[in-house]
Amino acid sequence: MSDNAVSLADLREGERAILSELDLPQNTAEHLMCLGFIPGVEITVGKSGPGGDPRVYNVDGSNVALRRDVSENVAVLPKLWKTNS
Repeated sequence: MSDNAVSLADLREGERAILSELDLPQNTAEHLMCLGFIPGVEITVGKSGPGGDPRVYNVDGSNVALRRDVSENVAVLPKLWKTNS
């Protein structure tokens, strides 16, 4: 993970970030890439399920729900502003 990168799981609802790296098993990383999780894409954090898990992320116009154990291994570079969701 680069110096400025944080875990996708650490972001709050409405925050945006740029995908930096997927530190996941190859089959999981490939599945996420098929869903739009490509390095350089912007991700917006959406709502969470009960207890905060899973959480919905908007990637390239699609909403994708990820469990915390997956999103903890997705490195992102946070943007300095957030949206009102």
